[in-house]
Amino acid sequence: MAPNKLFTLAILLLQCLYNASSFHIPNSHLTRPARSAITTSLHSTNNNNRDALPSSSNPISLLLKSQPSDRQNDLMIGEDSGMYNFSNEKWGSLGESGWVTFFAAVGTILTAVTILWVLPSTGYSDDFIHFLEQDVSHGNPHLVTLAFGILFPIVHSGLASLRPFGEKILGARVWRVIFAFPSLCLAYSWIVYFIAHAHDGIQYYDVSGVGWIHSTAWIVNFLSFLFLYPSVYNLKEVAAVEKPKVHLWETGVIRITRHPQYVGQTMWSAAHLAMVGTSFTALTMALLVGHHAFACWNGDRRLEAEYGDKFLAIKERTSIIPFQAIIEGRQKLPKDYYKELIRAPLVLIAVGSIGAYFAHPYMQAGAALAKNSGLVPGGILDGIFLEIN
Repeated sequence: MAPNKLFTLAILLLQCLYNASSFHIPNSHLTRPARSAITTSLHSTNNNNRDALPSSSNPISLLLKSQPSDRQNDLMIGEDSGMYNFSNEKWGSLGESGWVTFFAAVGTILTAVTILWVLPSTGYSDDFIHFLEQDVSHGNPHLVTLAFGILFPIVHSGLASLRPFGEKILGARVWRVIFAFPSLCLAYSWIVYFIAHAHDGIQYYDVSGVGWIHSTAWIVNFLSFLFLYPSVYNLKEVAAVEKPKVHLWETGVIRITRHPQYVGQTMWSAAHLAMVGTSFTALTMALLVGHHAFACWNGDRRLEAEYGDKFLAIKERTSIIPFQAIIEGRQKLPKDYYKELIRAPLVLIAVGSIGAYFAHPYMQAGAALAKNSGLVPGGILDGIFLEIN
């Protein structure tokens, strides 16, 4: 699993909050198979009833049950990303690896983040941002986003790098929670701060009223979310309902680029910077892309430590720059490559991005509310801290 998995989910939320429909933020300053393959199910490692659905290759059938592409030219040492069979999905009971446990786990962690971090009356996000604004940056929003851009990678990528040691001591599921909680908290605060200050600083240009530029930016932004790392598809592993694993992927978007989230983040950042055009946004986008560039090196390092020569073999057949390995002849797309793309995870991501278009006004209002709530000193854990002191 790439170290930037959870942050990319948070960035999906940022797209929803920020620019799903218009790339505008309210601006106070302006007016406007041949061989057997290794496969991984989307949400479940249970492979029972895999043949329960017809094997037709029409789009609907491919969504209900993924079909493997022709992998005769593959090494067959990596997993087939995004494989999904609807008939394998079960609600299950609480504590089992079904959807009931998944929603309970997600609800629990989001409730904890909301109470301990988001709500000003009980959480500490407002205190943290106030500290950065008053004590660190002395009112300079560029320094605040710079602080986020330094702190988040240290926490997020640092905990990801410590994963092999943490899992040996605490187990994979407990370490996932320890990894996820601070990442979600910091991502939320950075997202809210970015939305509130996107138009701060120097306005280099304003092309927000140029229709074709807006349309191009929207398309680039939408396509960027199709460049998610395949481990994100395994939602039950993300929520630690199933035991989290470090996956070695060989198909899907990996054929185009070995680090799809770096490519997607670059596309997303370029599209948003093109429409906003301020120094604050430029700095924030540079920090995001820089973090993902570091993750290319860190991700390769972690995969080599986990898989050794198997990863090096796949690395030789892939590239970071999109399509480079294909152009150089190191990677050959199967004739039925579309089967690796018409899969439930990618369709779900596309639908979620489009759905943000309709929820955009409400999410902008929520971001404005978070900004205008102000500082409510302290939080729900103050009593514990006072007793310790």
